[in-house]
Amino acid sequence: MEHFDLIVIGGGPSGYAGAMRALDFGKRVLLIEKKKIGGAGVYDGVLTSKTLWEYSMKISSIREMMPEYKVDFPEMVKTVNEAVFERKTQMTVHSQLLQNTVHRLFFYEKGTAFFIDKNTIQITKEDGSIKKVTADHILIATGSRPRIPNNITVDEKTIITSDGIKNIKSLPKSMVVLGAGVIGCEFATIFSNLGQTKVYLIDKADRILPFEDEDVAKVITDNLAAHGATVHSGASLKRMDIKESCVEYELSYKDGRNEIIRVEKALVSIGRIANTENMGLENAGVKLNDRGSIWDDDTQTNISNIYVAGDVTTEMALVNVGEREARHAVVRMFGGTVKPLTYKNISTIMFLNPEVASVGMNEQELVAKNIPHKVVKLDYSINARAIAMRKTQGFFKIIVTNDNGMRILGMRVVGEHASSAIQGVAYLIHTNQGIRELAEMMHPHPSIIEGVQECLRMLLNKSIYKPYIFNDRLKCYVCENGVCTPVESLLG
Repeated sequence: MEHFDLIVIGGGPSGYAGAMRALDFGKRVLLIEKKKIGGAGVYDGVLTSKTLWEYSMKISSIREMMPEYKVDFPEMVKTVNEAVFERKTQMTVHSQLLQNTVHRLFFYEKGTAFFIDKNTIQITKEDGSIKKVTADHILIATGSRPRIPNNITVDEKTIITSDGIKNIKSLPKSMVVLGAGVIGCEFATIFSNLGQTKVYLIDKADRILPFEDEDVAKVITDNLAAHGATVHSGASLKRMDIKESCVEYELSYKDGRNEIIRVEKALVSIGRIANTENMGLENAGVKLNDRGSIWDDDTQTNISNIYVAGDVTTEMALVNVGEREARHAVVRMFGGTVKPLTYKNISTIMFLNPEVASVGMNEQELVAKNIPHKVVKLDYSINARAIAMRKTQGFFKIIVTNDNGMRILGMRVVGEHASSAIQGVAYLIHTNQGIRELAEMMHPHPSIIEGVQECLRMLLNKSIYKPYIFNDRLKCYVCENGVCTPVESLLG
């Protein structure tokens, strides 16, 4: 029976990253993937949806100048397929070349993995043949799949999940999106941007993106409306059925109203479920948590030689988090003692219209925890780069401690190139530093990140534009005990 230092189950972003990190330690690694290397991160997830988003944003810009412009749907599909092919080819060629090196350490098997015990894995290949292998350590990175409500029949043709986007053959004239979280809002943004689909978004809460501050959600809601989308706020879905090749859904509202609407397509986006079934986890003694995903303590399961990373933990379903978890797990296996992972202050991007970037805590979190803080906001309309791009909708918001140290607690940027502005502030949060060093740096001009610098200058009472002059575009206030008041020193 062939033996390895590490067996990785799952060839998505997390598993692949973990396997590659183990090679750095000179370990003999076997990667097992039942479908395609790259997983949902390449084929049905991030790469596909973000390529669609990029394409839709370009179409939206064209339609600003040419409102009658129509999308070339085959060209859009071709663009997405080219992106998938490019990434798939990179990963496949890379793994194939690794298997042909002189000092071969990397091995790959296509098939389904099943635990015999905590060190032994049975691989069932497509032709039905079976192979058993053993390892000192095992990393589970089997990912997740879209959650499907019990009362909705998802055929991935008329009612689809993110996995079924590739099955759409032409732009639908109408579509409803169930779920107003990040992914649901992203797809609502994509299809409404294209200008040929009437989009409805079912939101059980009073507003979309309920985990974010109201000012963030309002900008996104206004833009969805400007692109013809309708948000069903405070609506509960009573039923969703396929009728005459269309989707009919019925809503009930908090005020007692009922509404029935018929559309061509429905997209269900209500979260994801960890892939833990039919793996024989019980044979290895691996424990699940109350969410049905694999229990872990800093990537280590309750079985000391078995680790876990990525969506299968459902800790945070992000590619960058999954890759980081996998690399961390491998270092724990082979590299000695390391600091535990922290999930605080992770930089994230929401691919909406406009783009939203975030790090750290937001205002509503701080208010809920009764943490005193100071907030500074700067409108995109006074940023030179935004003006040059003619993309002046949005704002920068930085939240700091309400003391002389002014340590950064969180940041939100809503607007064009928002993601480019976040990492410098994320570093300050990570290193527990104040704002002065970043405020004094020479930032490139014109750039979006100058908005960050001007926010920090406002906090230090030395901004170029004065809040007491542009008080509709520059704001600074202190929140304490649930009450927010303007900072007088900045008001003139």
